Amino acid sequence: MPKKIAIVGPESTGKTTIAKKLAQHYQCLWVPEYAREYLDIINRPYVYEDLSIIARGQLEEEDRKQEMERKLLLCDTNLVVIKIWSEFIYGKCDPKIIRELKRRKYDLYLLMNIDFPWMPDPQREHPHKRRELFDIYENELKNLGVEYRIIGGKSRERTRNAVEAIDNLVFDIRHYID
Repeated sequence: MPKKIAIVGPESTGKTTIAKKLAQHYQCLWVPEYAREYLDIINRPYVYEDLSIIARGQLEEEDRKQEMERKLLLCDTNLVVIKIWSEFIYGKCDPKIIRELKRRKYDLYLLMNIDFPWMPDPQREHPHKRRELFDIYENELKNLGVEYRIIGGKSRERTRNAVEAIDNLVFDIRHYID
């Protein structure tokens, strides 16, 4: 089983960008955000029921890539993002998503900070609620009791911070020091 890293955070915080850069750095697979693909296909505004379909698609892709990867799997989004989005938009979340979220384990969560500039995108909805959403993400990770690091900084610094977090917590660099 590879070590799994979940990359989470509010909209437009560089989750996909960092996932791609980290996959290149570590020469490993990454799982894209299924919601983007799904929302492009449905050609209508999404509804509450779509979030369960998105969750299922995200997990299927994660499971597929996990079987192909041996050392490190980077997940651009996971059920934390879908749960928070569901509760933020609809005030509720499918209990199946919550159960599966508690069952799935990740070695580390990278919570992307909101110090990254907002980039307009047709699938993004709340440019002025990033602080509120960031706080919701951090509280959710604390409540889950998972290992997480906040990743901030501009471009190269952001990538460097993410690499350091992964190296220190997943690969335990002390193992390599004699």
